[in-house]
Formats: sequence, structure tokens, C-alpha cells
Amino acid sequence: MKRSDDSEREKRRKRRRLLQELGEQRIPYLSPTDPGFQDLWDSSYAGLALRQSGTLPEGLHEKVQSALLTLQRHGCLLRDLVRVRDRDVFTAVSRALVGQPGYTYRYLDTRLFTIPWHCEGEEGQKDEKGKPCCDSDLRDACKALWELNQFFCSDVKQQTNARGVKRTRSDTENSEDAPGEGMCEEESVKDRLVEEKTIEEEEEDSGQGCSHSSPPSSTPPAAQASLVQFNVTLINYMNPAAMTQLKEEPYYGMGKMAVGWHHDENLVPLSPVAVYSYSCPAEPKNEGVTEKDGEGKSKEKEREAKGEGTSTEEVKKEGEASVKEDVEKEKTCWRVGLKVAWDIHTPGLALPLQSGDCYYMTDDLNRTHQHCVLAGDTARFSSTHRVAQCCTGTLDYIQKRCSEALENLHSDPEKNAKSLISLLPSILQRIEDIHNEVEFEWLRQYWFQGRRYARFCSWWTKPMEQMEKDWKEMERMTQLLLVVVEDEATAQENRREMADVLLNALTDRQQHRQTWRDSICALCGQLEHGLWGSVEISCVLLFPGHAAPSHRVGVFLCAEHRLCLRDPLMVFTAYYQNPFRKESSQGQVNLGL
Repeated sequence: MKRSDDSEREKRRKRRRLLQELGEQRIPYLSPTDPGFQDLWDSSYAGLALRQSGTLPEGLHEKVQSALLTLQRHGCLLRDLVRVRDRDVFTAVSRALVGQPGYTYRYLDTRLFTIPWHCEGEEGQKDEKGKPCCDSDLRDACKALWELNQFFCSDVKQQTNARGVKRTRSDTENSEDAPGEGMCEEESVKDRLVEEKTIEEEEEDSGQGCSHSSPPSSTPPAAQASLVQFNVTLINYMNPAAMTQLKEEPYYGMGKMAVGWHHDENLVPLSPVAVYSYSCPAEPKNEGVTEKDGEGKSKEKEREAKGEGTSTEEVKKEGEASVKEDVEKEKTCWRVGLKVAWDIHTPGLALPLQSGDCYYMTDDLNRTHQHCVLAGDTARFSSTHRVAQCCTGTLDYIQKRCSEALENLHSDPEKNAKSLISLLPSILQRIEDIHNEVEFEWLRQYWFQGRRYARFCSWWTKPMEQMEKDWKEMERMTQLLLVVVEDEATAQENRREMADVLLNALTDRQQHRQTWRDSICALCGQLEHGLWGSVEISCVLLFPGHAAPSHRVGVFLCAEHRLCLRDPLMVFTAYYQNPFRKESSQGQVNLGL
């Protein structure tokens, strides 16, 4: 399913209007060294929370950081091909999806398939030889990420509940003319947890849903706050030194962006996002004494020995130098930037992230605000935990859809023949819709991108092979429907209704196949030069008119015979325009493209 063209046009219109209003000016933004930073955070970015590295449970850092390095060592972190503003581009960030078995996450027209995290007491799926779906190192890494996920689930819930209680208390105190105390309560809660990396990668403004000029201050319902259950984490890795070009942040002048401005998409509404940030090698701790610090202390001791004091002017200069040094340090570390969506009046916020820091985006922050990731000097991993929309994105869901479609196919083993059980247009339409969903939302997505992960995790191999068999049966059902429509014995009124269903389904299918073909052909040069890893070009260019060897994946799917040289849509359209014309036996249509 493509993202709405109307939504894309609306975002572009908003962006143009914002840039015109802004002109050559830059919107101000604040970082921790700026006066008013905390007040801005409290008033306009209250849904953002930071948990500093030293406050996490003992031993968790070592497990998680080892797990991230294991994923990298196994080659699990790969760049994705995504669609941004009608262009196919490779992400600057390498990533992998880890989460609940059978879950997927969709962003920028790309579906990612989970490497299952292995919970305590869970052995995981095994193949026909009894071999686990992935090796012991990878299982341990995924289990460590599951432990981090469990910590986030409970901690975000506590943070949200605590902030809600304190807001209520603050409101009560304000109503009793007791200002000030509520502010202290609010500040004491600031174990600010959130960061994120989104899955919307190269795009500067990929907003989802409605954006407002300022975030509502209402607390999420208590029922929602008690149901925080992250089901996937998107693992990201980027080394700025390996990137030839990173975009400058255009509105505030914050610096180089690893990920542009966006909202995270396809999440449960008002659900939080939790992010663990790991910079490697680790950044120096602020509490360490630098060479300059040592020099400064030596000079102070010399002055004290000579009985000299420090003048007010010297103190002022030293303070200014210290602030300047802190600002430079901030720009060398990774930061998360936030802004109120489509608003040029509220200053932005840039939050530095030390290695091991975590941040949370809670309440409706992801809906009303946009965020970006600003590159530091070192390579960085992030584990971004989220509550993905799973109503149409799980293996269980699509398997049920396949079963629903195949219920209309009757097999006669004695005659070795198959037929359609019902010819009601509504049922036929639903089956063809499922047919398209299986092919374009699952099989093509898996064979083109998801299959890359089969090298180190076989969890999806069996289910996708079965889904491919189901897809072939749906292709057969489309052929059977065409035979019924061509049969002059079929009632004329019914033929017209069924022909309408078939024509619409074939038109939609052909358009989607052409879109895939255009995308792949445009990228052939990049693919052949190794930017796409182990993808076999011969597998992705099999379209009408090309031979399909049985051991290859034709149109990202298996095909056991030579594909028909005639375009089935053109054949059927010709028939549809003259429904009483008979096709010769040589004009048999093969819809299994």
C-alpha cells in the first residue's frame, strides 16, 4: 500500500509555505549550555525524557552493547531501499528489525521482517533437521535486546505515571494559589528518557497524521499508560566517517543530520518510543580531567602560592571559555533534535547524547513534533523500541488472509481439477484484493529485501515458502475466473459483473508490477556494483517475455515454466471490449507473472 499522494502533496505544500515565511532567517534553538533550555523543555517538549547512562540497571550496558556489536559482526545491519518523494534511495543508516516472532514494520514503502528476540525459556523455531533458526551468538544478542525491551516497558510506564501524578498535583497546587512547588515537582521528575531514530530515514519532512503548533498538555488515559508493550526494536548503525555527504539541518543550523526531520510512522497512536544510544568508541566522560583542566588547576595553585587572587575579569573570561568549550563538545557528540511540527516560532531543542544514554518520546510528542538525529564524530548504534501497528503486519494476519482466499477454491482429486466455489462479485473482489496484498505487501517485499536476513536467521523461510504456494493457488483462481468470464454459457449480467472485478484487479496488479519493474531497473547499476549485498539481479528482472528457470525466483516468486509472451491485461482488455469474441487455443492467457 502506497503512502497517500494527497498526504505527500500536503507535506510539500506545508514545507514550501514554512520556508517562504522563514526566508533567509534561521529559527533559534537551545541546547543545555543556553539559558532557558530547561524552561523550553518543560513548556514545549514535556513529552521528552532522558535517562542518563549511569541510572540504568547494573550489567545492562555490557549486555546490550555486546549484542549490538554481535549484530554488526554477523552482517545483520543492512541499508534499505526506500521510497522518498517518488524516488528510490538507499538509506544512509544500516539497520535490522528485532522483535516479536512473525512481526514486521513498514516505513517509506519498505517492509522489514523481524529477527525474533529469544525470550527466557523460549527455544525458537527449528528447521526440519532440528537446527535452531539462528546461531547461539545471535540468539544471545537478541535475548539481551529483549531484556532491554523489558526494562523500557516498565520504566516508560513508571515515567508516564509519575509525570501524570505530578502534573495533577501541580494543577491542584496552582488552583490553590501555591505556585512554584509544582515547578520543582516537575523538575524532579526529569529522568528524561527518549531519543529516537526513526524509520523514516532520508526524508526531511515525512510527517504522519495531524501536526499542531504546540503540544497538548493532557496526560494519556490511565488505561493506555498501563499498556506500554514495545513489540519491535529497530537497530540502527551509522559511521559518519564513512559517509561522503551528510545534509546540513536546514531550519535551525544545528549541524549535520544522520536522519532528517520526521515523525515515526506506523505506530500505535499515542504510543511511546524508547531509544538506547551507544557511541563507539565510547565518548570521554564529562567528569574526567582533561589536559586543559589540569593546566587551569596548576595555574590556580601557582596564584594561590603567590598570594594572588583571581580577578572578576579573569573569572568572567574563564567562564566564557568554559561555555565555548562545552558548546564545541556538544557538537562533536550525537544529538537528537526536536521541533514543533510546521512551527517557526517555537525554538527548537538539541539534546546531546552520551554513550549509554536513553531517551523516551511519550504522550503525543511523536504526533505533534518532529525529530531528527544529528551526527557526532564517532560511529553510533541505537536501539529504538516502539509499539508497531500490528493489525495488518504480522505473519498470523496474512496467513489468515490466505486461508480466507483459498476457501473459495475447490479441488477434485479424482479428476485432478480445480474450480471456484462462489462467483459472487463481492467474494471475488475480496479474493483478488488478498491476492494483491500477498504479492505486493509480503512476497515481493520479502524476496527483494527481507530474504537477505535468511543468511543468519531462517525463521521466515518456511512461512514465506508456504505463502508463495498459496499465492500460486490464487494465481490459479484468477485463471479460473477468466475462464468463467470467457464462457458464453455464463449469464450475460454475471459475466459483466465478474469482468469488472477481473479488469480492476488485473489493472491494479499490472500497475504495481510495473512500479516494481521501474524501481529495480533504475537501480540495476548500483545493485550490480555491490551496493545491495547478495541480491541476484537475475531474480528480480524476470517479467513478461523473460524465461523463468525453475530454480530462480521469478518476479521475486517461483515460476516453473516460461512466462507468457503476451500481456494478460491487454488480452483481457481486448476481450472485455468484445465479450462475445472467442479466443483461439493459442491465445491462452497465463496470469502467473
